[in-house]
Amino acid sequence: MKGNVVLQLGYGMQGKACLADLLKSKTIGNVIVADASFEEEDPSARFKDPRVVPVKLDARDEKAVLDLMRQADVVIELLPGQFALKMAKLAVKAKVSLVSAMYLFNPGEQDMAKRAAEAEAIASLHEEAESVGITILEEFGMDPGMDIVLGRRALDELDETKAFHSYGAGFPEPKASHNPIRYKFTWSVIGVMRSYLRPARVIKGGCAIDIAADAMFDEENMHMLNLPEFDSPLECFANGDSELFARAFGIRDTISSMGRYICRWPGTGAFWRVMAKCGFLSPDPISVCGAKVAPDAFCAALFGSQRQFWYEDDERDVALIRSDVRGYKDGRPLRAVFQITDLRDLDSKFTAMQRTVGFPVSIGAQMILSGEVKKKGIAGPTCVPFDRYMEELKKRGITFTKHVEEWDGNELP
Repeated sequence: MKGNVVLQLGYGMQGKACLADLLKSKTIGNVIVADASFEEEDPSARFKDPRVVPVKLDARDEKAVLDLMRQADVVIELLPGQFALKMAKLAVKAKVSLVSAMYLFNPGEQDMAKRAAEAEAIASLHEEAESVGITILEEFGMDPGMDIVLGRRALDELDETKAFHSYGAGFPEPKASHNPIRYKFTWSVIGVMRSYLRPARVIKGGCAIDIAADAMFDEENMHMLNLPEFDSPLECFANGDSELFARAFGIRDTISSMGRYICRWPGTGAFWRVMAKCGFLSPDPISVCGAKVAPDAFCAALFGSQRQFWYEDDERDVALIRSDVRGYKDGRPLRAVFQITDLRDLDSKFTAMQRTVGFPVSIGAQMILSGEVKKKGIAGPTCVPFDRYMEELKKRGITFTKHVEEWDGNELP
């Protein structure tokens, strides 16, 4: 051991919350924070804690990344999604465990051959990580992350699952949703754009139904969710491959209805449906006055440049994670709902999204260092002990609720 040295790759919005959480632990040694935004001239001036070692880093420089990884006991990866698999591969090469809030695969990839090649590369990486005795803890943020943890716990309430509807969403509290799109950004703007053009798969009547990337906001693929916490219903849209998760959870043979969803305030679907079908969310560059411009990058720049799409100091966002499972326990029809609803902390100024992504990756890294995460190779969120994880979240003001009732047989979300 090198003294519980953490390498944090990325110092964006979620990275700031992660670092603050790490520094609250007396067992953490130095934290090397690497980010492309740091200036060459003594970036340490911005940090008060002497344990912070800031480094200017271009994540495309594999040698520089490897050099930093070899100085650490665990790596936290908080870079844009396209770096997740690359950083995991480098961590295996450096023989150091890594925690990521992202998928190792590209959820927006629509080329089946590329998806197959990616799956093969990840399977090979798992074997390599196992052989060198390290843990690659992926999908350990909010969504993916907390949704999977709550989902697994909810499924444990049943003997046989017939319906499983999972929600992972971030949106403004009602009084902060006053701009034209009723949404404000708490993470990468280009990441939001790309998440709005993503193919999905749901299960209906036991059959897998594919939803095209530009059809996720179509009315037939939307449903409304009414929660007592809010005066208005939420629009919900499929945003992920639910069949993949059904197989991972071991329920594909019994499941009849399943979906993974994001939630937004009413009106979202109508706006983004037009944007998607008109090509505004395409990543393929077009020629504009002789310059090549990707429509999704243009949209990200346009929305991101306007103050109205960012939170004021007194405004809060909401992070919602909800697992709704229905089936049978000892022959009785039951419905179990596990939910986390978190709000921005106006004292620390950390948004709910920062709290539910930055804090979990910090917890994951600390649990790897303490030996509480024992699985080697590529590990998912359910490899972390549930009760201990919830205990750590509770210390940070993030709690879950559980409600179990008789199921009326309705499988619809």
